[in-house]
Amino acid sequence: MSFYSTNKQTPVVNLKEAVVKGLADDNGLFMPTHIPQLPASFFENTQKLTLPEIALEVSTALLKDEMSREDLRTIVEDSLNFDIPVVPVHDNIYSLELFHGPTSAFKDVGARFMARLLAHFTQDSQKQITVLVATSGDTGSAVANGFLGVPGINVVILYPSGKVSNIQEKQLTTLGQNITALEIEGTFDDCQYLVKKAFLDKDLNQKMQLTSANSINIARLIPQSFYYHYAYAQVKDKGREVVFATPSGNYGNITGGLLAKRMGLPVHKFIAATNANDIVPEYLHTGFFIPRPSEHTISNAMDVGNPSNFARLMDMYDNSLEKIREEIIGYSFTDAETRQLMQEVYQQYDYVLDPHGAIGYGALKKYFEEQDRITNNEQQIGIFLETAHPAKFIDVVEDTINQKIEIPFNLQGYLEKKKESIRMSADYEALKDYLISQA
Repeated sequence: MSFYSTNKQTPVVNLKEAVVKGLADDNGLFMPTHIPQLPASFFENTQKLTLPEIALEVSTALLKDEMSREDLRTIVEDSLNFDIPVVPVHDNIYSLELFHGPTSAFKDVGARFMARLLAHFTQDSQKQITVLVATSGDTGSAVANGFLGVPGINVVILYPSGKVSNIQEKQLTTLGQNITALEIEGTFDDCQYLVKKAFLDKDLNQKMQLTSANSINIARLIPQSFYYHYAYAQVKDKGREVVFATPSGNYGNITGGLLAKRMGLPVHKFIAATNANDIVPEYLHTGFFIPRPSEHTISNAMDVGNPSNFARLMDMYDNSLEKIREEIIGYSFTDAETRQLMQEVYQQYDYVLDPHGAIGYGALKKYFEEQDRITNNEQQIGIFLETAHPAKFIDVVEDTINQKIEIPFNLQGYLEKKKESIRMSADYEALKDYLISQA
């Protein structure tokens, strides 16, 4: 399996180079030159497989020319040592709980897989690697946890000052060892811009080896397809069409689902669910993709005004709006609507949503309401991705549902630790000087 850039201005590369580089030299994102189909027997028996077994089959199909099956088995079994259950909420709506990993967010899957894949490729290297990553909340903590203590790898995380939750910030700034947090005076878009500029800086890249752990890295995208397969396996016996609603910011999560569908997963429809940063839903409605400065919301992990993975979306559909509209619907929600959804689900169904999951739930609800006006939707099941534990947004959740929620044990320890971060302006030269000083 080789990988090409979505900008198609550079030669194809192998998996190791795609993972280590993170971003192509022409500023494009890496995509596999061929997306293989899984055999029919896999889908016939998928309900009998565990999450690691499903991940092994999917990753082997994609990467068998790059890695041995046994090496992949070691990586997926070590990465996915927690469950991702599908939980009924009400009627034909289900929650895919992606918060049972060590940092209580869906990005544990991609970050842990990538950390182990990168460690595999660099185990004999004498050169120090710096993982440079921007986060709007959960990416940073998952990456920090996934790479903590990995020999030969330093992690530098950029996050927007004052725009992540308290627990998210503590997860970024209290680990120490090989993890450094840069508190940027700006938005997530500023952080993302700085990271991309660093990757394109030839002078900097001659002085140090950089790679990214954002969803722009193909090693993050591939594992995000695993849990769509696993979710389908858990509801397959119901014999209904499956619709996924994915809370979306940088669009790596939904792109993982689209990859799963290209490999044969029978998904009826995808819903891109967003907050006020509705750039992609607006594109789906109007045909115009217009990035803009991100707005701060209570669902801060989706506060992205120029989503990177839109390039992959366009590439997968040959830049055709008509083809994208056949498979993806977009809805957006204000903070007030998000809070209303959280209250409704708690009061009526005794299920606690985080603000991101609430938007996914709301998108499914709106979709089914619209379908009811057109046709009978009893043949469909809706699964929204609950991307983070509600306790990661405890102030918003408790204020919204007027109820105390329990903080999981794995999060409690962070609250007692002292924050350690380096404050920095959203100036590229400041970042570059810092990185060179650490090389």
